[in-house]
Amino acid sequence: MEKDAVFERARDYIAKEGDPHFRAEVEELLGKEDWKELEDRFYRKLEFGTGGLRGVIGGGYNRMNTLVVKSATQGLASYIRKAFPEKARAGTLKAVIAYDSRHYSIEFAEAAALILAANGVTTYLFSSMRPTPELSYAVRELGCDTGIVVTASHNPPQYNGYKAYWNDGSQVIAPHDQGIINEVNAVTDIREITRLEAISRGLLEIIDSRIDEPYQAMVRSRLFRPDLIKAKAGEVKIVYTPLHGTGAMHVEAVLGSLGLKVITVPEQREGDGDFPTVSFPNPEEAAALELAVKLGREAGADVVMATDPDADRLGIAVPAAGSPGGFTLLTGNQLGSLLADYIFLSLKETGKMPAKPAMANSIVTTGMQKRIAAFYGAECFECLTGFKWIADIWRRSESDGKGYTVVYGTEESYGYLVEPEVRDKDAVSAAAMTAEMTLYWRSKGKSLLDRLEELYGICGYWQELGISKYFQGPQGPAVMKGIMDNYRENPPKTLGGIPVEKVRDILESVWKFPGEPGRREPVDLPRSDVLQFCLADGTVVSARPSGTEPKIKFYASCCAETGNGGLEAAKKEAARKLEAIRKEIRSVLGE
Repeated sequence: MEKDAVFERARDYIAKEGDPHFRAEVEELLGKEDWKELEDRFYRKLEFGTGGLRGVIGGGYNRMNTLVVKSATQGLASYIRKAFPEKARAGTLKAVIAYDSRHYSIEFAEAAALILAANGVTTYLFSSMRPTPELSYAVRELGCDTGIVVTASHNPPQYNGYKAYWNDGSQVIAPHDQGIINEVNAVTDIREITRLEAISRGLLEIIDSRIDEPYQAMVRSRLFRPDLIKAKAGEVKIVYTPLHGTGAMHVEAVLGSLGLKVITVPEQREGDGDFPTVSFPNPEEAAALELAVKLGREAGADVVMATDPDADRLGIAVPAAGSPGGFTLLTGNQLGSLLADYIFLSLKETGKMPAKPAMANSIVTTGMQKRIAAFYGAECFECLTGFKWIADIWRRSESDGKGYTVVYGTEESYGYLVEPEVRDKDAVSAAAMTAEMTLYWRSKGKSLLDRLEELYGICGYWQELGISKYFQGPQGPAVMKGIMDNYRENPPKTLGGIPVEKVRDILESVWKFPGEPGRREPVDLPRSDVLQFCLADGTVVSARPSGTEPKIKFYASCCAETGNGGLEAAKKEAARKLEAIRKEIRSVLGE
């Protein structure tokens, strides 16, 4: 973009931005004629994508700030008024908003609430930070038409974001996602109202215990063995960290009310948008759990739990002899598999297994879960990456007449859903279920690792890898597109020395077969920029640009059967295959 055009956009932003801090940032950059920084802030608008907004906090159209949030919310309000015209005319449209501990979360949440109120939408707002799954629950509990949560999940502290939800409590999908995007892009005027006027007109209501208490009761009600917990709760000790986020309120309350011993890491208990004790507040990273594992070792914990800042992802570490620090961090695939096994097993043992049970997971989640489901006579439905697609499977199963009852949803990135009352990943309920699962296997004389090894004996040994690379700046999207285009035009014949048998191109909605160039078969998934290479040994390698960050992600899921050389031999074989695949991917990324 030309320098004059960037300067003009910066002056336009200054004229429209009501927040003095963000306005001053851009004024200072203009005064210094800081071309490089101004270009990054104004070469594009922060895109309202299919999941909402996410970006670095700051002044500018390519940043998260009050003006960008207001514009997005005006577009959302315009869309729901068109989607529900009778409610709009009757003045009965409703929305609910939650926010996490990040910088400016409360300011962004209130700005959004007042825009909705100005558009005639009665808006419910929490008085302090709350988890994302509670927002999903509140949409359904209050009968709202839309919901918003202000969060950037586990991103670094300089980020914030904004996710839009539909009336079923899940993040928006087609056709509503594109409809909202169109309205956001068309915004020219933003309706505004003061907080005092919104409250006096009954358009803004603060809610807390109205949702908190029913949500906690619902989480407890979904556990399978309350009698076991009541009798044996003292036998399991849990160390927990909310990583400076929203999780402590509900995790402590739910687990504590069950009589479980919970020790919360004191340095990380309170919400803090600086996340001062971690580099990334991400329970997927071992470094984020260092303080919790240290405390767990000192306290003799049976399980260490961590939730991310908006408490929709759960990571755990468990005692393991020989591991650094005496604990090992389970992957999202491993915990997801353990929960799948425990839920199906518990339904079977309690006589509550549906006639046609099912679970759902994403296409980049371990293939082990399909085998677990099959072991219990259940179906495992797959969907695109993003928990909104798992929620969509759950929603459609309730009315499509096929008779399946979905009882569980999970994805490899530490997301789990164990109850139908929420339609997004829920770390609070997953923590409660994991605590019960730990106690159950303890009552059988086993640890979670013991059960995981038993599952490897049933399903084969599965191991996964993930590789991500960021491409910042104006050239980033073009570089990522080039990588994906090259894979489409010149698909590899082998990966890690293993032949590629077929390729699933979800953007073009076809299966391709390298050995049969003319053969094509349809793909029954919504179009998305994802490529999957299915290798001759059953390994699946996937590539996709992130939908929320400037990065490209690769996944590989590999199985080695345990029948021939036992579990240790299978682990070595899987590691060997994945290391060869890793080297090839790194070379493509220029590393």
